[in-house]
Amino acid sequence: MRILSSLTRAAALGVAAVLAATTLTGCGDDAAGAADNPYGLLQPGVLRAGTLTDAPPNVYLKDGRFTGFDNDLLVAVAQKVGLKVEFVGTDFSALLSQVNNRKFDVGSSSITITEARKKTVDFGNGYDFGHFGLDVPAGSSITGFDQLAGKRVVVVQGTVQDDYATGEGLDPVRVPDYNGAINQLKAGTADAWIAPAEIGDSSAAGSGGKITVAATLLSPAPTAYAVAKGNDKLREALDKGLDEVIADGTWSRLQAQYYPGRPIPADFTPGSGTVPVPSASVSASATS
Repeated sequence: MRILSSLTRAAALGVAAVLAATTLTGCGDDAAGAADNPYGLLQPGVLRAGTLTDAPPNVYLKDGRFTGFDNDLLVAVAQKVGLKVEFVGTDFSALLSQVNNRKFDVGSSSITITEARKKTVDFGNGYDFGHFGLDVPAGSSITGFDQLAGKRVVVVQGTVQDDYATGEGLDPVRVPDYNGAINQLKAGTADAWIAPAEIGDSSAAGSGGKITVAATLLSPAPTAYAVAKGNDKLREALDKGLDEVIADGTWSRLQAQYYPGRPIPADFTPGSGTVPVPSASVSASATS
């Protein structure tokens, strides 16, 4: 019996030693994983970004490549913190929930910061301002936002333009993407489209004279990249990278490239506001 008891104790000690070693190894793997992936990305070293394919000059697909001001800026920001960007197209109405559910690490789509959206995602520092544009079919008598009552107004679902139209009591027609809004104007099934002004300008210019811009209105808040709630390390890294691309002139150069001649409001400062913003002319010569 004593021999069996000794064997039993020895076996138990052996099992305990194996479990302890396994636990220590697991902790080591967790620590190594955290060191290799400090921002909690879906793939270490790669920033998976949800974006749109049809909203130039902000975010769009050209020759099989995601580009536009927001996306080109994000690539530059990510490089500053040692990350590559992988873009994936989606609908704006689903983007914020997809970011918070960790389908994407970040959302890049001229996302205006609002209190309602802060309940779903966290935002970095603002990197751009914007205006609402009022696009109408050519020949329309509509010349301002104050003439939309009783009209068939189209908006992209979930955007701040949707919020604006709803707040003004317009009962807007909601579509999932910008092409849907443009097609409604071209077909004459909508009287007006409330759009991000730069996207509205680009759409009118490319419509072959079927769409015109009737008016613009300053957007109430800046745009920013969105990350999952609580992912402070990624948000802080992107804020750091943003300040660096502002300081080195990249931000100004991309502004001049995608929004030539667009004046910057006196009360808007991109990023943390602690770094100087070079002029477009200076940054172009510094980075060419």
